[in-house]
Amino acid sequence: MEITRMVVGELQENCYIVKKNNSCLIIDPGSEFDQIQKNIGNFQVEGVCVTHHHFDHVGALKQVLETYPVELYDDMNCEEKEYTVGPFTFQVIKNPGHTTDSVSFYFPHEKVMFVGDFIFFQSIGRCDLEGGNFETMKKSIEKIKKYQDDITLYPGHGIKTTLQEEKKNNPYF
Repeated sequence: MEITRMVVGELQENCYIVKKNNSCLIIDPGSEFDQIQKNIGNFQVEGVCVTHHHFDHVGALKQVLETYPVELYDDMNCEEKEYTVGPFTFQVIKNPGHTTDSVSFYFPHEKVMFVGDFIFFQSIGRCDLEGGNFETMKKSIEKIKKYQDDITLYPGHGIKTTLQEEKKNNPYF
């Protein structure tokens, strides 16, 4: 699986294009649709995954879905279970705290998790915005700590990290 990170928009949000075989998934199409489309190239778009619906993560969503009429995977359209979409297999993990609709997408075969604004390198997403709740966030952190240490986390902003790194050095863990 190949992961392309694009930093887009005024809040420097990470949009990801995940490619496997001739297919791809779009994760958090924040803005700059032309850049997203360029990175898709000739790959077949199989679906769009949204970690939460803050504007910086969904600014190009409407244009993406109009151009690529595929399934949307988010808190409103998904249960907490495993999905197979084209060549991709991922689990939806609900982890509210930053927002009520926060989810992560875990690709167990690749040991990769897209966490949106749930977890950042040595930090977590803000809980003081509308829909945020620190007590709920603590429960989500306890839930994610049960996963294997060697999972690579791809956040909605900033650099990637590992669950092991966060368990050791993230003060919220």
